[in-house]
Amino acid sequence: MILGRQFAALLVLTLVFRVWLAAAFPITGDEAYFIWWGWKPDWGFYDHPPMIGWWLAALLTVNDEEWWLRMPVILQPAVLALSVYWALPRLVAGVSEERRLWAAVLVLLAPVNVWNVFITTDTPLIYFSVFSGLAWIRAARDDDWRWYLAAGLLLAGAVLSKYFAAILGFAYLVDVLRRRKSGAFAGLAIAYACTLPALALMAWWNSGHCWPNYMFNFVNRHEDAGWSLKTPLLYALTLLYVLGPPVLWLAWRNRRSAGADCSFPAALGTLAWLPFLLFAMLSLVKQIGLHWLLSFIPFTLIWLTLRLTPGSLRRLGLFFAAFATLHIAGILIVSRLPLETWQKTRLYDGIVLSFEPQALARELDPYYKNERRDWVLAMDGYSNAVTLGYNLRQYVMVFGEASSHARHDDLVTDFRTLAGRNILILRKSEPRLDDYRKYFRQVSVDSFEIRGARFWRVKGEGFDYPAYRDGVLATVRQKYYALPAWLPQTACYMCDRYFPGEACRR
Repeated sequence: MILGRQFAALLVLTLVFRVWLAAAFPITGDEAYFIWWGWKPDWGFYDHPPMIGWWLAALLTVNDEEWWLRMPVILQPAVLALSVYWALPRLVAGVSEERRLWAAVLVLLAPVNVWNVFITTDTPLIYFSVFSGLAWIRAARDDDWRWYLAAGLLLAGAVLSKYFAAILGFAYLVDVLRRRKSGAFAGLAIAYACTLPALALMAWWNSGHCWPNYMFNFVNRHEDAGWSLKTPLLYALTLLYVLGPPVLWLAWRNRRSAGADCSFPAALGTLAWLPFLLFAMLSLVKQIGLHWLLSFIPFTLIWLTLRLTPGSLRRLGLFFAAFATLHIAGILIVSRLPLETWQKTRLYDGIVLSFEPQALARELDPYYKNERRDWVLAMDGYSNAVTLGYNLRQYVMVFGEASSHARHDDLVTDFRTLAGRNILILRKSEPRLDDYRKYFRQVSVDSFEIRGARFWRVKGEGFDYPAYRDGVLATVRQKYYALPAWLPQTACYMCDRYFPGEACRR
């Protein structure tokens, strides 16, 4: 079949492009953050469940290069497309070979799947969520407990990847309530029971680590939440893009039709649209991240594939191919531009930090690459610190209050052990020395330039830990570790280290 050969060619071409992009683009701050999880694996981490850290820990036993660590996400569109192609005849009676291939093409060429080669907590979440959802649709066909068990085990993997797995679990509940069959309720109980060990693990780890997952996901990161007209509009534009511009219009126009050559699993409709409706409600008070939507896109594209006529499918497939080509051409053009093209943007110093690691390393070598190792390296923000640390292959701590995001350094760095040490803080903005003098015996500063971006070195000699505890750590404790009284604690690194005898409580 011609379409089959075209799909195979697209599979190879997109894979080649994604491998090149993964090797050419430096590690981002978020990726470096998760890579450090892999270098120091644990049962849990500050802001998310541990799955991506475990995956990276396994990958790091082989290699620590960008392209290798990104391999799970490089392969993801191809794996999902092939999985959809394999699963469709097992989910839908009478589905044609042509529809199977078009569903696989649409999943492969979904806009974000063309260029997204970046490691995130969504990488394992997407795998587990899509496979769990496919197993659930198969289970719902005849209430087969074995497929409910498979859906539940995979849902447990999603739970250990990211808390947005709860949306998929809620979709299962809605599907069961819609069907109202005893076998469906029993299947839901099996699936939910499979997640209990994962939930217990996260509760155990959090109770001994200041409940950082709860504080980050439900308290600290929502300071900007509130009713807004802007965030729903941004969500609509995001949804329009991640699904592909024609998809929402085609879905609405064909909402009551289905392909004449196959049946239609009702459970698919629930998984295809309920998550996006929930995100639409949340968008009234919170900006929805593009990556939040990626776990549910394959279900929507399968849903649409089963409803369109063959002619409409061909036109949609051609649009996806053209849109993917536009993305690839744009990325190739941008990759040929000199770095200085972006010098006028506010992101330029961060771009230089990522793209010129060797030049930065040369400027820092005298301070940490000597026999005495008499300087501890730091930056004033976690994204910058972990990016620099990955490139140096040496951990770089965070000095100062920083933000509510990615505070994993609070677990890693014990400032008590740094009393009296010399600390070099690399900054992308000019410092106020008065902000540092109270924490050191002596402070000096100098700067250097790399490709038009200026960086500052704050050199603090003789770190005053008690002053830092009272001036910075006390504020961090108050802002980010004010735990509600109803959460049980067995230990809390923030208060146990720095404020013994004082509980981290609201």
